[in-house]
Order: sequence, then C-alpha cells, then structure tokens
Amino acid sequence: MKIFLIGFMGSGKTHWGRLLSEKLGMRFFDLDEQIIEQAGKTINEVFETEGEEQFRLREKEILHIITESHDSFVMACGGGAPCYFNNIVYMNHSGTTVWIHTPLETIFDRLIEEKEKRPLIKNLSDDQLQSYINKKFADRRIYYEQAKIAIDEEPIEIEKLIDKIFHA
Repeated sequence: MKIFLIGFMGSGKTHWGRLLSEKLGMRFFDLDEQIIEQAGKTINEVFETEGEEQFRLREKEILHIITESHDSFVMACGGGAPCYFNNIVYMNHSGTTVWIHTPLETIFDRLIEEKEKRPLIKNLSDDQLQSYINKKFADRRIYYEQAKIAIDEEPIEIEKLIDKIFHA
C-alpha cells in the first residue's frame, strides 16, 4: 500500500505521516526531506539558487523514484506537490491519496511561527501571509479535492484516519 498525504503547507502532513507509518509498520518519506538530501541544500537554498521550477522538477523526480522503487510507504508531500506535472493523477494511480484538510485559521497560526523555514512565505507580513494562504489555497483546492480521501475532522484521530484509508 502506498499512501500519499497532501494538503496545504502547515496542515500537519509530516506529523500525521510519521504517526501513520509507525502505526501501520510502513516506511515513512517526507518528500521535502528527500529533496534536501538529494540536493544537498535546504529548501530555501534550492528556491534561492535554482528557482521554484527546478524545485518542482526535483520534487516530481523524487516522487516517481520513491513510488516506483517501494511497494509500500507513507509519504508526506509538499503543499504544492499535487499541483504540478499531473502529480495528483500519478499519485491517485499509484496509491491512496489523503487530503489533510486543516482549517485555514489553524494553518495561519502555525505558519506565523514557521515563516523563516518556508521559502514561499518567509518575507511576508502577517497580513500578506493571510492573503497568500487564501489565494494559494483557492488555486490548489482543485488538486487537493482530487484526493481519494479527505480528512477534515479537528482534531484528527489516528484510528479514524486508518479506518478511512482501509475503507476507501
């Protein structure tokens, strides 16, 4: 089984991915961490030195390599991963996609604390961040909605998440 967690930045994909992989006894991959390892640079450095397009190409390449070389895993995908190069179609074809649909207010509160670590938002004021979240989410929602499963309960219960995945 291949499980792809998608959703907006700050939605908790890595947190839930680690918990899921532990509960299910499956390998965990964080797509951003894999990009950092392959590039030998932080995500910020990849964006600054190579640009977003190169980042997205690396993201797609690593997504395909992991998917094609492992029979089962849980993967936390970057917030934009499903939105480029038909990645959402590829993920849906290859496994089970789960949209962690966290309320935008919660995402805003989390991202205020994490701005420095996130290249797309690190230079935004709080008001600009709120506008960015609203616009980007509106742009990306069409991709997130293509997930096989949507989890929008707050707080998420791991047992319910597992149940939804196995009964999708």
